[in-house]
Amino acid sequence: MSVTENSGRTLILTGASRGIGHATVKRFSSAGWRVITCSRQPFPENCPWAEGPEDHVQVDLADVASLPQVIEDMRSRLVDGRLDALVNNAGISPKGEGGSRLGTIETEYETWDTVFRVNFFAPVLLARGLMQELRTAQGAVVNVTSIAGVRVHPFAGSAYATSKAALAALTREMAADFGPLGIRVNAISPGEIETAILSPGTEKLVDQIPLRRLGSPDEVAKAIYFLCTDDSSYISGAELHINGGQHV
Repeated sequence: MSVTENSGRTLILTGASRGIGHATVKRFSSAGWRVITCSRQPFPENCPWAEGPEDHVQVDLADVASLPQVIEDMRSRLVDGRLDALVNNAGISPKGEGGSRLGTIETEYETWDTVFRVNFFAPVLLARGLMQELRTAQGAVVNVTSIAGVRVHPFAGSAYATSKAALAALTREMAADFGPLGIRVNAISPGEIETAILSPGTEKLVDQIPLRRLGSPDEVAKAIYFLCTDDSSYISGAELHINGGQHV
């Protein structure tokens, strides 16, 4: 699709402040989309899109009680009650002392609760809250899962991994429920992506990846973009693996 064909389309993106989220904003903005960003941090001054500060919502997705007001804020920013895409990218992966992996034995209940609020409950609550706007636009939802959702990962903790596995299952359920409304719901499952927050030792995993390299945030952003455009108009309920073949 050309920039002209995408002009006037709107994306709401959570977890926009760094890594995959940052690359996704740039990908959609370059194609003429308006991007409403959401993150725990205020809008960073070094971001390259001029409309960013006006289209940024600072929110803690772990605060489930605040989500109805946040959704109203998002809805008030939409033109003609349309939302073309919602990308649930925000996620948290708590670590132990010295950045150690938190397994099922070490993880406190409060940590499980917070992780699932952000990684699992926020995506479905946002999609439900913006369902009418997505329906009006015949829009798309993309949930960001993880390779950690299908195998025990050396760095990702148990709460993170199980929340992402649950999000993959949720994607299928949402695809079945939202499909009759004309809303497509898919997931992308990144593997080892080269960002500023890579866990120490990630480079040792490269030998386990058939393509023998880490992925880039831009490669993930391109896949998200594909799932939000008409190029994927008959794809729903899918989980797209973006990991260089690491899952095989």
